[in-house]
Amino acid sequence: MIQLKEIVKTYRLGEVSVPVLRGIDLIIDRGEYTAIMGASGSGKSTLMNIIGCLERPTSGGYWLNGQDITQLSDDELADIRNYQIGFVFQQFNLLPRLNALENVMLPMVYAGYSKIERQQRAEEVLVQVGLSDRMTNRPSQLSGGQQQRVAIARALVNHPELLLADEPTGALDTKTSHEVMDLITTLNQQGITALIVTHELDIARQTRRIIQLQDGLIQQSDTSFNHDLGTRTK
Repeated sequence: MIQLKEIVKTYRLGEVSVPVLRGIDLIIDRGEYTAIMGASGSGKSTLMNIIGCLERPTSGGYWLNGQDITQLSDDELADIRNYQIGFVFQQFNLLPRLNALENVMLPMVYAGYSKIERQQRAEEVLVQVGLSDRMTNRPSQLSGGQQQRVAIARALVNHPELLLADEPTGALDTKTSHEVMDLITTLNQQGITALIVTHELDIARQTRRIIQLQDGLIQQSDTSFNHDLGTRTK
């Protein structure tokens, strides 16, 4: 589903070049459940942004479902973000004046769905994430975990194939964090490819593959976690 080849990302700060990604090679198959870990400044959020078509690499190749992303226009990238990728962020990014249903409907407005279609689909995904009784609540009337569930519902509303979650549990307590991860796990089991950026090992261990970044390079990629025995194979 995802293929990255020699991805480099360098930022310019005045006359200074700041390398963030130094040559990333990565393949993620359809249906994978993957965590990206690394210290602050390791490049994990930048890598997520490139995969999510929010940023362009300085050099290198990126193919999503066989399509060369580096050759697309800004409008074409926007279409991919809207139709193929769902985003979940640490701070939820909900609009405070809209209720849960209205927040979830927003991506469908940009996708051109009718009002009836938007409402039916938004209600469907809110039920899916366990918020059938909170559809008319505004974010201020919801707990942190409920707000993140609304954000996940919003990410799902346009039927994406890929779910990208950048520190989705960073603003939540431990119990709520595991509830949110259980939801993402269920979505993955239903067929969505899920990629999560986290600095918390206990959260990463709930996925099936952990990629460790250090200084803009992949240092380790572990799969086949046996959670009951606490072992893993490389």
